[in-house]
Amino acid sequence: MYQQADPVANAGSVMLMSATENLRETPMRRHLWLAVTALPLLLPAAARADEVTDAMKEAMRAYEAGKFTAARSAMSEAMQLLSQRTAASLGAALPAALPGWKAADAESNTAALGFLGGGSIASRRYSNGQGQHVEIKVTADSPIISQLGMIMTNPIMAGAMGKLIRVGDQRAIQTSDNEIEMLVDNRILVTVNGDAPDDAKLAYAKAIDLAKLSGGQ
Repeated sequence: MYQQADPVANAGSVMLMSATENLRETPMRRHLWLAVTALPLLLPAAARADEVTDAMKEAMRAYEAGKFTAARSAMSEAMQLLSQRTAASLGAALPAALPGWKAADAESNTAALGFLGGGSIASRRYSNGQGQHVEIKVTADSPIISQLGMIMTNPIMAGAMGKLIRVGDQRAIQTSDNEIEMLVDNRILVTVNGDAPDDAKLAYAKAIDLAKLSGGQ
């Protein structure tokens, strides 16, 4: 069956060829060009015709015009917009309130992670009639997670952090502070804490949609 060419994709290809032809071999410009052209490959299909794409096109136009500061600024905007979308998808994976509990709206954030080198975060707080609460916090794609991952994926080192438990098929750690921590897909850190009993925190950890959490990125 004949398929009509995607005008957005064609435009991107033409812009890429033009940028390649005009590329000057200096490290700074080469690195900027690689950032401008590689970001589209990181986007999910649903994100390729929206404000993220607009910011990337702006970066490409600025780059081709030799306005490298403007290109870098537009690329930073695209990355920020993408991080916001990632944070929203993280929040969508957090569970509804369990019976006898109430849930606040899920919150997402990217700016608060600036000191960690970037990434996305989402959280949701749950409370019951006894005044107890549970909070789930999810952090994704932060450089600090890769460092923590080397510990959490090693059973011996992870055991030194607390008690090893299982949340479904997922390995998790119950810390000395009675928090539950688990590393999903080697890049998403899930923390469940609060003053509720341990069985309540474990129940909420099991209620997280881990497939959506890792598959929505």
